[in-house]
Amino acid sequence: MANHKSAIKRIKQANVKRLRNRYVARTTRNAVKKLRSTTDKAEAQGLYPSVCSMLDRLAKKNVIHRNKANNLKSKLAHHVNTL
Repeated sequence: MANHKSAIKRIKQANVKRLRNRYVARTTRNAVKKLRSTTDKAEAQGLYPSVCSMLDRLAKKNVIHRNKANNLKSKLAHHVNTL
């Protein structure tokens, strides 16, 4: 266990960040799955900007890599355009 006050604080902060990152990443993955399973073009076009925004936020906070976010956005855009 940590011996210094600062180390204890860092452990607490890391745990809070980890839980928040898990929550937002899980929420985004569910949104991506929902968009991929959509067969209605109008609904997909409505969902696409919000999902892209979520992916951009994850990439900005280094929860996922920015290239992964861009690849996902590209694949989702292709899916929406082929509907």
